[in-house]
Amino acid sequence: MVLGKEKKETTGLAIGVSSMKAGEHALLHVGWELGYGKEGSFSFPNVPPMADLVYEVVLIGFDETKEGKARSDMTVEERIGAADRRKMDGNALFKEEKLEEAMQQYEMAIAYMGDDFMFQLFGKYRDMALAVKNPCHLNMAACLLKLKRYEEAIGQCSLVLGEDENNVKALFRRGKARAELGQTDAAREDFLKAGKFAPEDKSIARELRLLAEHEKAVYKKQKEIYKGIFGPRPEPKQENNWLIIFWQWLVSLVLRLFKRKRVKAE
Repeated sequence: MVLGKEKKETTGLAIGVSSMKAGEHALLHVGWELGYGKEGSFSFPNVPPMADLVYEVVLIGFDETKEGKARSDMTVEERIGAADRRKMDGNALFKEEKLEEAMQQYEMAIAYMGDDFMFQLFGKYRDMALAVKNPCHLNMAACLLKLKRYEEAIGQCSLVLGEDENNVKALFRRGKARAELGQTDAAREDFLKAGKFAPEDKSIARELRLLAEHEKAVYKKQKEIYKGIFGPRPEPKQENNWLIIFWQWLVSLVLRLFKRKRVKAE
């Protein structure tokens, strides 16, 4: 949405959004006077006459408009071009280690190519859109790995793999996130699959080696723990031997006395 250039029916939405902060999640209640009015709308979206509206809004951020159009008024090429410019801005911020700001740009780029937009695309236009959208998800994953937000990184990679199941970068970064979460088997599966499509990639081989070393160290530690629990029975302590000797002497003495008594009686 370009504030100040919004359509009449989104006047209330624009007022609400302009009062929000970047990253805020809000429910905006808009009266019918600032929405679709007395007539309502019988096309998309279908809104009854004099209907109040409730919008659920997550504000990614504000920025000075470079396109000068709301994305709903853009052609396919314009939307893809606008998304690509956001992606490039994000890449520049990523290089400066401004990870949160970079993710904001990637999110804004992805917002140009929502599900409703992608659903309409076929052939070369879909390929053009994915050539921008997928790298944004992958770059988001790279940021999230650095920020140690591993579950979110897995989600971003999985979105790419939903479109391209053999994407090496998505498999590698998801494997990294899974390894950090201790999901060793799943991580190995991702790395091995990535290795099939990039057999000479040394970083994949390194991660597989690190996984193997980690598992070896865990096995060794577990073995030591189990050895302590189920190890050989300890020998009796030396200081208890005097008790055994005493009982042996006592039994011997009783037997001797019994024998002497028996002899005397005969």
